[in-house]
Order: sequence, then C-alpha cells, then structure tokens
Amino acid sequence: MPKVFPRIGRRRALQGAAACLVASGLLLWWLLPLGEKPPTGTITFSTGTLRGVYQEYGERLRTELGKDMPGLKVKLVQSNGSYENVRRVATGHADFTIAAADAVETYELNDGPGAGQLRGVARLYDDYVQLVVPRDSTVTSVAQLRHKRVAIGLPNSGVRLIANRVLRAAGVDPVKDITPVSEGIDTGPDQLRRGKIDAFFWSGGLPTKGLLDLAKKFSFAFVPIGGNLVTKLHTESEAALYYRATNMPESAYPSVQQGTTVPTIAVSNVLMTRKNMDPRLTEWVTRTVIKSRDDIGNHVHSAQLVDLRTAIYTDPLPLQEGARRYYRSVKP
Repeated sequence: MPKVFPRIGRRRALQGAAACLVASGLLLWWLLPLGEKPPTGTITFSTGTLRGVYQEYGERLRTELGKDMPGLKVKLVQSNGSYENVRRVATGHADFTIAAADAVETYELNDGPGAGQLRGVARLYDDYVQLVVPRDSTVTSVAQLRHKRVAIGLPNSGVRLIANRVLRAAGVDPVKDITPVSEGIDTGPDQLRRGKIDAFFWSGGLPTKGLLDLAKKFSFAFVPIGGNLVTKLHTESEAALYYRATNMPESAYPSVQQGTTVPTIAVSNVLMTRKNMDPRLTEWVTRTVIKSRDDIGNHVHSAQLVDLRTAIYTDPLPLQEGARRYYRSVKP
C-alpha cells in the first residue's frame, strides 16, 4: 500500500519527484548499466550432480543471465562436484563454476594444472556437512560408522574430500574401517532407503532437494559432527582451515529435525572463473549474481544468503578484474 503524505507545496513536491527520479536512475544503473550493450557469445558453466544445489543454482542463474544478456548462451555441464569443477575451470574446460573453498585450496596445494589462473567472482553461500542414517540406526557419532557401508561422495567431489577428512579426524580409516561407496546426492538417498548402504555423507546448501524428497518417503536422521572434530580437522591441512563448527538450523528439514539443531561443519562456496576471462563479461555476470539473489532465492533457499557486503570475500582466490570493477562501482 502506498504511503500517505501530508499536503505540501508545489515546489517541495517537484523537488521530491526529482529526487525519486535520481534515486530510480541510480538503482537502474546499479542493476544494469544504462546504454551499454550486453556481452554476447557462449560460456560453459560447470554445475554438479542432479538434485544438488549446484545444479539447481546453475539452472536458475542461467535464466537470470539470459534476461540481462539475451545474446549470451550459457551451456550447463554436470559434474561430480567441487574438485572437478575447480579443475575444469583451471584447465579451460569450463568458464565459470561454483566450488567449496576447501576444494579450491586443495587444488592449489596440489599444484593442479592452471591453479594460478583461478580467480573469484563472488562468495555465495555455505555448504553444510550432512551425515544421514536411517531413523532407527544405532549410529549416533562419526566413530560408530566403523564397519558400516558408507557413501562418501563421488570421485573428485567436495563431498569426498570432506567425508574422508571427517572420518580420519574421528579415528576411522576411510579405506580400511568402512566399506566406502561412491554415491552422490542423486543416488545416495535411494540407496539408503533400499538398505544398500548404512549411511551417506552430503555437503551442500540448506535445504538440499535430494534430502527434501527423501524425507517425503523415508524416515532418516542426521548424525551430529561435533566441534572437537573441527579442531582436529584444522591440524590436518591448510585446506581444512576453511571448515568451521556450526549448527544446522532446525528450519532446514523440519520434519526430520523436529525442532532441534544439529552440530556440524560448514564451508563457504565461491563462484569462480579464470584470470583471462573477459573482464566486461565477468562484471556483468557478477552484477546479475548480486541483483538476482531474491529471484533465485525464491527457488534455491541457499541463494538468499548471497550478500553484496560479503560477496567480495572469495578466499582463497583473489577477485577477477571484472568482479573487482563491479564491486568498486557499487561501493558507497
């Protein structure tokens, strides 16, 4: 409902109208540069597994990019997850992607091909480690996974990086002490429901569609990952320093958590590209990412956490020149 103002003189009314026009003009400039022709061409965006947040976010972002840059074709390519995403961008097999900060740091520590060319575009949202077991499982801690069939994520995925580290921190050898299974969020929930595995690790934004779907047809629970494990993880490698202890809010999966939070680990996600990517294109992409937060967030809850004030913190990557230009242009 529009606000009702007291009657004012004609001069003050005109001044107010002029101020509104100026403000509207500034807003439009922030959203899209007036008079500037949008970039065109084709880019490849590496996403993730089906039913995961990377895939859903990528699909929504492609739609938003199409609105702002009608002449830009965005090709989405599925992947196993963060580590594969990093490698694809670093080696030129993809132009943009999302990856967890620990996977980026791991790739750099491993001197992966093209690691020095990686650049950040925006910090997006946090991934939460979600260790899932049947509701009637006797497993209540990571250490109790010993001798169990555990899905630890797909090869070259961020899930597998974290799962292996968490297991080792709990004193569980991910090769000898469990039966490791290569399943992702696209297949792991069904394998758990059918009794083919005893538990599975997932690391993703909250909530993840694959788990929401599972909750509709199968009773499961989350195994807590305590802060003491985070302390141990921090001694393992520099990449593990990107993990922080937190709680999965009770609102993430209400029917599963039933009003309780779950201690776990979080790690930030970074939208990334290469140093040699066209700065003007990257600037436009960055702008779309920030301005489309609410539209994407209506469908991908995690995207609601994208914030202009924190987006510039793309550690461990320096900002790409185009992203830097955008953040400077909107700096108050």
